[in-house]
Amino acid sequence: MRGSTVLPGQGNNGEPGEDGMPTHRLQVPMPNALPFAIGTFDTIGPMSRAPFPHRHTFHEIVHVTGGTGGHVVDLSRFTLRPPHLCFIAPGQVHHWEGVTGLEGRVILFTDDFLVDHPGDRYVLRTLARRSWLDLTDDAARDTARLIADLDAEYREGAAGFQSVLRALLHILVVRSARLPPPRPAASAPPPPVHDRIPPASHSRPGSVASEFETLLGAPAGAVRSVRAGAEQLGVSVSYLSEAVKAATGRTPGELIRQARVHEAKRLLLRTELSVRQVAQRVGFDDPAYFCRFFRRETGASPGDFRRGVGDIHHDHRLESIAGPDSPA
Repeated sequence: MRGSTVLPGQGNNGEPGEDGMPTHRLQVPMPNALPFAIGTFDTIGPMSRAPFPHRHTFHEIVHVTGGTGGHVVDLSRFTLRPPHLCFIAPGQVHHWEGVTGLEGRVILFTDDFLVDHPGDRYVLRTLARRSWLDLTDDAARDTARLIADLDAEYREGAAGFQSVLRALLHILVVRSARLPPPRPAASAPPPPVHDRIPPASHSRPGSVASEFETLLGAPAGAVRSVRAGAEQLGVSVSYLSEAVKAATGRTPGELIRQARVHEAKRLLLRTELSVRQVAQRVGFDDPAYFCRFFRRETGASPGDFRRGVGDIHHDHRLESIAGPDSPA
């Protein structure tokens, strides 16, 4: 895991996983370890407009300003009529269909980047459930301005740029949540057959996965095991595992570890608590075991993370989510 901020054991960088679905991780250069990137479809790389179904372990916001074709997210197909704003949560399956002249920007980031506004994780997952937002003239203008500011801050990397990026992203998320859901025009003709994708036959697994993620938003350590989570939701361990895997592409155990690491990072970065105190706050009685856990999950010790997370490295920008060995 050294040299990147990928989540250990999650994703396979484009190779088919157990479910046959390629899963991509957000890889960024160390030591800056900024789990965020923004750029055009060209600068982010070919995976930003992949024509085959795949998952991510990170969030993706797509601002489409030009182009024709379609975008499929889970069970819904959206026809491009720019400008649009699209939200894709970790674990969702998506791909592009028959796109030409695709223009706009792509924003990529992990949950760890939301350290200042952890509640945005759940707003983003709510936005991802409706996924595709049409923008009025006023909303399009405000959105374009915000995203241009994000892009400029990211490219320039001036002093304090990480805090500015987090603040601008928070504003984008909050304002997007205020936008009304898309309303089909009453006089609009019915969509062509290939635009109609049948609804899922069972909604309960998705509900269970959503409820489990909500549980993980409670104070870290509140859900310390998959069994404890299953008991709180009133389902079996096997059902919880199947539901969460189907909805997110990850196991409940992986999400629990991610939640504990995320909270540990927040406490290390934003408080003066000792490593021992941080360990206790996230459910570890043995500080030494916590340190081993944290290093295994992040590639750095808690002390190194606390000392180095604010460093600015000249090569903080991510040129492409497709690594040199990733399929195009």
